[in-house]
Amino acid sequence: MSTEPSIAFPENAERRAAITRDIRAATGLNEAVLECLVRQFYESARRDVTIGYLFDGVADWEAHIAKITAFWSSVALMTGRYHGQPLAAHFPLPLEPHHFARWLILFEATARQVCSPAGADLLMEKARRIAHSLEIGAAVVRGELPPRAVSRP
Repeated sequence: MSTEPSIAFPENAERRAAITRDIRAATGLNEAVLECLVRQFYESARRDVTIGYLFDGVADWEAHIAKITAFWSSVALMTGRYHGQPLAAHFPLPLEPHHFARWLILFEATARQVCSPAGADLLMEKARRIAHSLEIGAAVVRGELPPRAVSRP
């Protein structure tokens, strides 16, 4: 066990901006690339036989593109632009495991087409975690899994 004192680095705008700059430099990702990715992904996803119908309820596609671009900006670039509840947004949908698998296939194909290899790798690492979390959340909502107890220190 270490006897070194632990140093906490507070989250602040300067630190977040530095992290974002580093990620952009390492991956080539930026807001324009993410918006292109989101637009191209939804173009193919909306036409897809397996998951296309899940997007029928989106009334304002420009607002949706902006929201999802902000989400990926926050997830991939650590910008903090997204303020929402992705789990709650997906609960009303009839999501099954095969939907998540198809989403990942389409998302990866789009990421590999639009992004640098490093950018696509980062996005896919995040996408797999997100899909797994959403899939577990959907199973809990359907009553297939018990809610996980959160342990508090």
